Amino acid sequence: MAKKKNEKAKSIEETLWQSCDKLRGSVEPSEYKHVVLGLIFLKFASDKFEERRKELIAEGKEKYTEMRDFYNMKNVFFLQETSRWSHIIKNAKQDDIALKIDTALHTIEKNNPALRGALPDNYFSRLGLDKSKLSSLLDKINEINTLADAGQDIVGKVYEYFLSKFALKEGKGKGEFYTPKSIVNLIAELIEPYGGIIYDPCCGSGGMFVQSIKFIEAHNGNKKEISIYGQEYTNTTYKLAKMNLAIRGIAANLGEKAADTFVNDQHKDLKADYIMANPPFNQKAWRADKELLDDPRWRGYEVPSTSNANYAWILNMVSKLSENGIAGFILANGALSGGGIEYQIRKKLIENGLVEAIVILPQNMFYTTNISVTLWILNKNKKERTVQRNDKTVNYRNREKEILFLDLRTWGIPYEKRYIQFSKAEIKKVANTFHTWQSSTFEKEYKNIPEYCYSAKIEEIEKKDYSLVPSKYIEFVNRDENINFDEKMASLQKEFAELLKAEEQSKKDLLNIFKELGYAIEL
Repeated sequence: MAKKKNEKAKSIEETLWQSCDKLRGSVEPSEYKHVVLGLIFLKFASDKFEERRKELIAEGKEKYTEMRDFYNMKNVFFLQETSRWSHIIKNAKQDDIALKIDTALHTIEKNNPALRGALPDNYFSRLGLDKSKLSSLLDKINEINTLADAGQDIVGKVYEYFLSKFALKEGKGKGEFYTPKSIVNLIAELIEPYGGIIYDPCCGSGGMFVQSIKFIEAHNGNKKEISIYGQEYTNTTYKLAKMNLAIRGIAANLGEKAADTFVNDQHKDLKADYIMANPPFNQKAWRADKELLDDPRWRGYEVPSTSNANYAWILNMVSKLSENGIAGFILANGALSGGGIEYQIRKKLIENGLVEAIVILPQNMFYTTNISVTLWILNKNKKERTVQRNDKTVNYRNREKEILFLDLRTWGIPYEKRYIQFSKAEIKKVANTFHTWQSSTFEKEYKNIPEYCYSAKIEEIEKKDYSLVPSKYIEFVNRDENINFDEKMASLQKEFAELLKAEEQSKKDLLNIFKELGYAIEL
């Protein structure tokens, strides 16, 4: 039976996507995602309202069916008659249907403070959507029974499916609002956000939070023990995040408004137990030359360079970690090595015992770039200790003077033909390796494995001039030529250096190749 339900849910997702895709031509993908997701939210909110309304009638409380408090007490949004899905469907063929939808969404937001700033504002009227296409879309969404199987989270699956599809449609340079699900799942399994404060300084559409809650539920935890804080710079994406969380009943503090995390930190005094993030890669001009020089987030470290925000994001997260806080975040490979200010900051992070693990990921996992990127794990407490995690006691080893390196570049399974994602089995294996290395609770002892993992002592990292490139520590052997991976790369670097001198015109392209590989060359 479960299999049939999954197949049915998938069919709904695909059929609905095909119907929504018909909006293309008159509306840009960056715009119509707000149209579609706004309607899905409206249908879901209405279904929940009607369900609660029937409950009140069944309990003999029919006179309370138009009183907001009797809905709010069950975490259901109260909807006035003109905001209900039944009213929208009744008027779906009318010329002013776009205005009616805008009015419905505006009224819902106005009457429910938790949704302030979340719903599309005047999108339908402003975009001038084709009436017949909009009507067809409403009919298709009307077929979704959002309450058919709460265990399957049909609405959540549709929402997630759409976010990934929109990211695919918008292509390279777009879609920053969405981090691939398998990467978020991996981060959650590594940092284990069982209870406390979770923070994402660049939360996009809120995917990190959604998967954190799913992690807690999958491990029989209590989601009421989690508090969620986030911030998002882009206003439309900020709305997406609020809708994405509201549709799943997840309470979160995303700040008063969309705002730049560096210039207008919405959570200045926050100390988080868990941080999950996918900051913009290699962000330039993130602050003015004389701006934020005395910012407390850099205290004890050099001020990050204006030319690249990678280490600004790192230090922002370090400043937000609680005494026992742990962070998992994605960065471009260039942050693993290199000189200048980044080198000085990286050296101090390592010496301060904050870097716990470096995990290099496969290419083609992101919709916005095809380069291989790195997952960093930072931990404020790598000392020997005993911790109660959900229903188990975990004895952590002292790893203050060690860093675990993992290389997953050859891992993953095909996804959407052009992309790679981790399987559940792969995520489980990486998590087991990491937690075995972390603790002595597991029956098996951690062991270094060639071409997969290596636990490096600080002394080894010092000898490598504080580089965090995994291939400098993990044993790599080319099976055909039986030569060390780094030696092969050194040979290639030399060849490319010679080519660069001979062909100055190719310089930029070749430099980019090495940058994506995480190596730097000098001419």
